[in-house]
Formats: sequence, C-alpha cells, structure tokens
Amino acid sequence: MPLQNRVTPLSQVIATPQRGLVYGNRGSLHDAERRIRRNYDGKRWIACRLEFRGRHRERLMQPGRYTELFFLDEATAFAAGHRPCAECRREDYVRFSALWHNLHPGQVGADAIDAQLHGERIVSGTRAQRHHEVAFDELPDGAFVLHPREPFLVLGGSLLRWTPGGYARGVPRPTQGEAAAITPPSLLAVLRTDWQPLVPLLHPSAMRVSAPSR
Repeated sequence: MPLQNRVTPLSQVIATPQRGLVYGNRGSLHDAERRIRRNYDGKRWIACRLEFRGRHRERLMQPGRYTELFFLDEATAFAAGHRPCAECRREDYVRFSALWHNLHPGQVGADAIDAQLHGERIVSGTRAQRHHEVAFDELPDGAFVLHPREPFLVLGGSLLRWTPGGYARGVPRPTQGEAAAITPPSLLAVLRTDWQPLVPLLHPSAMRVSAPSR
C-alpha cells in the first residue's frame, strides 16, 4: 500500500506508487500511524534532491519527524508553493535567492522568501490553496493553471494535463483571456527569468506530449 506522501500541483497530498524527480517537505504532517493530519506545518516549504550525501531513512514518515514528500518535477513543486532547499540544493538556492532579491528588493533570506510565498499560496484565514488570475499570454513555461478544473502545465503553445506518472493529452494554449494560475505569482516571476535549476524542471513526459494542430 503506497504511503500518502505525493504532492499534486494543487498542493494535495495523495497516495500513489509513483515518486517523481523531486523530494521535499513542509513540516510534520502525519501521525504515529503515518496518516496525514494536516496540509502543512509552518511556512518553510522546500524542494530537495532525491539523493544527498548518502542520507537515507530506513522508514519514511517516522513519528515526530517531518513528512517526506515527493513531486513529479520542479514545475509541480513550484505550483504547490515550494522553493529550492538551501542545503541539498545550495547552488540552486543561491541563484534563486539572487533572482528573488532582484524581483523583491529588500527581501533577504529564507524567512522573507517563505513569508512572501505563504501569503501567495494560502487563502487567508483558511488552509486552501490560493489561485491568481493571469492572462494566458503572460504565463511562462513551467507554470500551472486550472483548465477548467484540473491542473495543466503551460509549455509553449500547449497545455499539458498533469497525472501522477507524467504529462498527458496536450491541448492548445488559449491565445486570449485569463487563466486561474496555480503557481504563486512570485514563482511565476522567477520562471520568467533565466531560471534553470539543476534538478530537472520538467518531467521527460512533457517533451513527448504535443498539442493538436490549431
């Protein structure tokens, strides 16, 4: 029976056997029986490498420890509101922080980044994911939108449907109108720069799925 520790672009924690390319956490979410009891614990939501310095836990979701989470890829982690880890992805984090500082002068350090992101990813007074209206032609590659009620990845002229095992069923990207963007605004801004993470930004399936002809 797979554990409930896989995160969707909608920030939901689900049970599925696929693990994806990115690992991370957002605090301790599980109880002693390894059941998910909360969606997050704190504002520090990070995206990590699957392997780092040979570290390994014999048993996932141990009592009192953070909940090990898995994402299909970095685009999924961004959509869910996670940023690069400052330890296992130090080079990515330094580059990300420099881009962030250019976009948000005066904000320095992980605490400032996490506070800004938390306000963008959670509806105030609730634990629900917050979405933002953005014009389709302003969305960068790697962004996620609801189309109409499912998460789709923006890639060139296509929208690719997210599944736990990869991307499927490309449809043409609308040329007009606004989308309900899942990816937080500050991370959309990062995607509009020259951000190219060492951890793969996109799952390989994204490059194999093409949209129908217009």
